[in-house]
Amino acid sequence: MKIAIVAVFVASTVYVHFRGRVRLRFFRQLMDHSTFMAPINCFMYLFSRLPAKPYLPVSGFPELQLLQDHWQDIRAEAFKLAEAGEIKKSDKYNDAGFNSFFKTGWTRFHLKWYGDAHPSARQLCPVTTELLQRIPTVKAAMFAALPPGGRLVTHRDPFAGSVRYHLGLVTPNDDRCYISVDGEKYSWRDGQGVIFDETYLHYAENQSEQMRIILFCDVERPLNNPLARAFNRFISHTLIRSAAAPNSDSDATGGINKAFAYVQQVRLFGKRIKVKSRLAYYGIQWVVFGGLLVWWLWP
Repeated sequence: MKIAIVAVFVASTVYVHFRGRVRLRFFRQLMDHSTFMAPINCFMYLFSRLPAKPYLPVSGFPELQLLQDHWQDIRAEAFKLAEAGEIKKSDKYNDAGFNSFFKTGWTRFHLKWYGDAHPSARQLCPVTTELLQRIPTVKAAMFAALPPGGRLVTHRDPFAGSVRYHLGLVTPNDDRCYISVDGEKYSWRDGQGVIFDETYLHYAENQSEQMRIILFCDVERPLNNPLARAFNRFISHTLIRSAAAPNSDSDATGGINKAFAYVQQVRLFGKRIKVKSRLAYYGIQWVVFGGLLVWWLWP
């Protein structure tokens, strides 16, 4: 049984690695979160009603037209938040999913995360949160800003139970401000939406002189049978929901982010080792994870 579980992990990881045209280097893929989530994500791909393509037609998600129709109202709230300095990076280690993005200028204001709207969002963005609550398939949402010169490194998101919707709010309307998904570029425009599969490798860059602010949503992936949909919602409301991050003290912090404050100290220690010796850094990883694998497989 243990060998079979390992075989499923290996086969799933190989599929995830070779899915699409852009790939991570071997060692980065080995330690990437997409490797640990590979069996779950392959289950989602197996029962997905969507084509295996980086970008998907917005027309396939008619419920999102409500956001498109009210994009100027949403923009007004986003702009007011930005002016007040509320679209910002976390000042604590309590946003594990997006912590690495803060280093390159990316900032956010969480509106909802796999549940009800954040209390801070209901207070500061009543129009946007009310609209979002009318669309059950939108599981998470935030305002996300990328300043001039900002860049997000190549990555893939960990969970294939959703697809990503971006609605341009305050954008440069310039091809120098774009996202590249599996090697295909898209440039944001005010009032226009795009949907892509965030489990393909992607990065974003703003080479213009203007700030970019978008509405960023996780939309439930359409699956082709009720059991798969139930499993998706179970993972969403247990594992993924525990990654909730606050905007302020009035908002709840999920279990993953409560633990992240401690895990980050270990990560920072590892990075100090990596600066001194990459060989030692990867050697320790191999010893730790190899030892755990041998211990688990030992009869």
